[in-house]
Amino acid sequence: MSAKNDAHAHAHAHAHTHDDAGAVCGATPVAAVVPGIPDCCGSETDTPLVKPGAPVSTARGIQTPIRILQMDCPTEEALSRSKLGGMTGVAGMEFNLMQRVLTVTHAPGAIEPILQAIRTLGFTPEIADGTSTVARHTPEPAKPWWPLALAGVAAAASEAMQWAGMPNWAVAGLAVIAVLGSGLTTYKKGWIAITNGNLNINALMSIAVTGALLLGQWPEAAMVMVLFTLAELIEAKSLDRARNAIQGLLQLTPERASVLQADGNWSDVAAKSVALDARVRVKPGERIALDGKIVKGRSTVNQAPITGESMPVEKAEGDPVFAGTINMSGTFEYLVTATAYDSTLARIIHAVEEAQGTKAPTQRFVDQFARIYTPVVFAIALAIAIIPPLLMGGDWFAWIYKALVLLVIACPCALVISTPVTIVSGLAAAARRGILIKGGVYLEKAHRIKAIALDKTGTITEGKPKLVDTEFVTSTLPEWQILRWAADMAAQSDHPVSKAISQSLESGNSRLDEFTALPGRGVQARVDGQKLVLGNHRLIEELGLCSPAIETYLKKQEAMGRTVTLLASGTQVLVIFAVADTIKESSREALMQLKRLGVVTVMLTGDNTVTAQTIATQAGIDDVRGNLLPEDKLTAIERLQDQYGVCAMVGDGINDAPALARADIGVAMGAAGTDIAMEAADVVIMNDDLRRIPEAIVLSGKAQSVLYQNIALALGIKSVFLVLAVFDGASMWMAVFADVGASLLVVANGLRLLRK
Repeated sequence: MSAKNDAHAHAHAHAHTHDDAGAVCGATPVAAVVPGIPDCCGSETDTPLVKPGAPVSTARGIQTPIRILQMDCPTEEALSRSKLGGMTGVAGMEFNLMQRVLTVTHAPGAIEPILQAIRTLGFTPEIADGTSTVARHTPEPAKPWWPLALAGVAAAASEAMQWAGMPNWAVAGLAVIAVLGSGLTTYKKGWIAITNGNLNINALMSIAVTGALLLGQWPEAAMVMVLFTLAELIEAKSLDRARNAIQGLLQLTPERASVLQADGNWSDVAAKSVALDARVRVKPGERIALDGKIVKGRSTVNQAPITGESMPVEKAEGDPVFAGTINMSGTFEYLVTATAYDSTLARIIHAVEEAQGTKAPTQRFVDQFARIYTPVVFAIALAIAIIPPLLMGGDWFAWIYKALVLLVIACPCALVISTPVTIVSGLAAAARRGILIKGGVYLEKAHRIKAIALDKTGTITEGKPKLVDTEFVTSTLPEWQILRWAADMAAQSDHPVSKAISQSLESGNSRLDEFTALPGRGVQARVDGQKLVLGNHRLIEELGLCSPAIETYLKKQEAMGRTVTLLASGTQVLVIFAVADTIKESSREALMQLKRLGVVTVMLTGDNTVTAQTIATQAGIDDVRGNLLPEDKLTAIERLQDQYGVCAMVGDGINDAPALARADIGVAMGAAGTDIAMEAADVVIMNDDLRRIPEAIVLSGKAQSVLYQNIALALGIKSVFLVLAVFDGASMWMAVFADVGASLLVVANGLRLLRK
């Protein structure tokens, strides 16, 4: 048993800590806000989602979530990590760039020095106190566009004046205006980075532009700074879709709800203020504001935002409804079962946000590579600027210019940003389909699944018995009369088989007397004056009413995994009912899709082998293993891993928790509104549709392809321009285009996963 599996199993038994993903779903509070417009230029329009997390005490110290408005991209993360990493009292840091949240683990009393250190970087830190229902922050005002436009005109005029042979002072003056108009923010950030020993893109660009000005390359220095600032803005807008991919879900929930007041009147109140057990009314066409259970009325509800179902679902009294779904027809009233901050939709968004904060294996590799890449390229640029002129008699001007071009190319932004954009797009695309993937590690791993173990009841089958066959034995009584007697007798029993019969037959409102339960056999009663029994094969044998024909029919039904119930009078069997847990049509289709993907399907169930084999044959499952206890399923998963490699387990998230924990990927089915199921698995299917699993596998494969494409694009473009720079084939403005162009390409490529 591996250490990973030990930890994983232990985590499933509690709050399901993913040690390999580095996140705890529902365990460690973080400032949960949907990212608004987090870009590399400091603009944002955040919308609060759920109550922000407060500082939490842990074994290592106090964990405090700090929201940093300006922490938009890996540049700010590296700067913050460098500044705080050497501070006494700081035990650990976790960055979530998509939410712009830094969670610091620190010693008691160390938070104020930490906040002050963050402020010295030019950042504005904010701590969530856990009591406010909104994130307490004021977004930075949008920057005016005209200084950049004026700088662009000045840069173009400087270029034109130099080409026309105008005085050098005029060319230089316009260039300086362009640099100051577009680059003051870059210089400020670059200076902070340099003084903190960090060579980020702002530091590199500041050095490069200053070097160009000192070399007298006035128009080029101006154009480089303008192009860099403009490209940063374009890149920020391109990143909006990826970092706001889950924002649309939040907007599904109405801000107000019609709530019954103490005086009997209905009043529109803020949804976030509605308490548990409040009575809410929803009219046709309205969105449901809160989770609840219907107490009056019926309707059809579009649940696509929660479960991904394409067809509306019938709802009646006693049925659950979810915030963000749409009431399609009738008016109904429901009692609130979860507040706005604890609704199923809020928990889905919160889980996706936490998943965004975890780093997938590819992302961890890229981050480690980038930490080495930038210093190495900077060292090469320094060597190119000094060694050839000193040792080889080279021209100082030419070699310093080459070094400046290399500095611009050295920034690894495109490489670093290529992975989180792709992962976030994949997670958001899955959430929109009703598939909740709780970390990039599982999104990356899903396409490598070679075998899937599936629980039977509720996963492959409907999970509740249905009447599937009726065989009349006597012709002396009208069939309609026999069926009504059976319906009325079955309605008096709470046995699942009896319920299946009563729900499938029309009641005759018969007069029942002397109703008696026969434990282990069935029930008996006098119905409309006639003594009848409704029971199993054993009861009929004890009454001596069996015949060879009945025995043959019973054996045939039992061989098909069906449960048989008989209605008999004192002298003869009247009718035989066959009840079975039926296979979902969606399950058959899903299993066919899994086979086409080359995935082996295995059914693990506690049912007897005959019933299990029958269901497996009907569903098209490759392998079946019956009579299994929970610990037996655990052993079966380990054997499948030894035989096939990466193995997934699909279950209800509760009874199958040990097997879900042991599998490489645990998948919980039908978890809409269920806390335990949402925490007990790595992937959550929000409805009971097994077809979401092959969708997740296909999406995982696409995400992996895009990840590799983005890494190849980022490194390929950098490599080409590094070579061109060394051999005088690239200028500084070309290097800017190469750097930001690569970033735009990888972002656009990653966003392809959001397409339907």
